[in-house]
Amino acid sequence: MPTLGELTPLDARAVWPHEARDFTSWLLENATHLADVLGIDLELQAAEYPVGGFWLDLIGRDQTNDCVLIVENQLTSTDHGHLGQLLTYAAGTEAATVVWMATDFREEHRQALDWLNDLAKGDVRFFGIEIGAVKIGDSLPAPLFKLRAQPNEWHAVISTAAKATSEGSSKAAAYRAFWARFIERVHIEHPGWTNAKVASSGNWMTMKCPIKGCVYGVNFAMGGKTRAELYIDTGDSEENLTRLQSFAAHKTEIEAAFVEPLSWEELPGKRACRIAVYGSGDAAETDEHDAYIDWFFDASSRLRSALEPFV
Repeated sequence: MPTLGELTPLDARAVWPHEARDFTSWLLENATHLADVLGIDLELQAAEYPVGGFWLDLIGRDQTNDCVLIVENQLTSTDHGHLGQLLTYAAGTEAATVVWMATDFREEHRQALDWLNDLAKGDVRFFGIEIGAVKIGDSLPAPLFKLRAQPNEWHAVISTAAKATSEGSSKAAAYRAFWARFIERVHIEHPGWTNAKVASSGNWMTMKCPIKGCVYGVNFAMGGKTRAELYIDTGDSEENLTRLQSFAAHKTEIEAAFVEPLSWEELPGKRACRIAVYGSGDAAETDEHDAYIDWFFDASSRLRSALEPFV
């Protein structure tokens, strides 16, 4: 019979004695643990971010939903003061993904986050995460985050569907069905690509990228086209163009590795840039969904491999 160890809970303050110096700085460098529990792709960009006369613990991007993400944490039980700070920071940064982390969630504060999610109806997402740590025998401590509050996904679906284009709800339903199948397959065939768990009713999906300010994307573009891309958006248009040009300096090698020409797009009038490849397809053609996913997987795999030496 196998010999098994015993999982031992640890006091979070024994692992991270100081909230700002230890926990916040650790989370900034280890954002994948937060991404895993939230089920999204994200990038944490800065700690102690100024908001008016106050300081937000962490700010970054929710890459799955393409919005500002903020994190307020405390190595104590939740309290009214931090709830007020959370809302102040959300308003000051126009965040649409809002995360409150604490070692224990009082029931009234968990209910408050549920109420905020009901009001927001998917336009803003509020999460409550319990901070913990464990070890087995004499092993190193490991973080253990537990989701205590999250958006009502039904509201998120209703909100997104209400914003669908004039093509109507049937198109939104087709996109939801496609991305649900895409997520199901990507977690099996390319598990390192994304943490996303919820299918949207939009025409696009982004996935994490090792380059800060960039994401890999797959889309149904206008004109019955499919598109796989590296989407470059650091928040600064000049920096975006510089990054595109740095890749373009190796265009010959990149396209040789990709085995076909790529589209190098400065996107005049927009802040972002992209490197893309196009195919054809329409999410409404439900019988072709697996074939489109095959194309997205092939194009994305080759794009990642071609760009990787220059990342």
